[in-house]
Amino acid sequence: MNENHLNEKSRPAQIHQQYVQLIQEHLTNLVSGKVDKMFEIEDFAQALCIHPTHLTNTMKELTGMSACGIFQTEIGHLAKALLGNPEYKIQDVALILDFEPTQFTKWFRRIFEITPKEFRTAQLKNLNQDHFPNS
Repeated sequence: MNENHLNEKSRPAQIHQQYVQLIQEHLTNLVSGKVDKMFEIEDFAQALCIHPTHLTNTMKELTGMSACGIFQTEIGHLAKALLGNPEYKIQDVALILDFEPTQFTKWFRRIFEITPKEFRTAQLKNLNQDHFPNS
């Protein structure tokens, strides 16, 4: 009985771990061009062999964030990383992440309260200060 109880408690943690891993794999595949369409929560739930509502409820119960919120957070981390690379135009970052450029700017501003251009400018300013501290 006690062993079953432990297994029941660990299942949400397993789902969370597998979910985050699937998100990271999917986003890596987006950047590398192996896939060109952003997954939906239903796609992740299907890959985990659970219902989308169960995925969302489990994430909410375990982390306080919905499955969508966790996904958006991971996309945000990747967007910031890509914007930090001057080789990518902001439009390129939007397209890599399966956004229309104007949609990406609105999404980024809603999430981070700053536009991608403002974020990039701040990143470059910080980078220059790190390399040239007396500037």
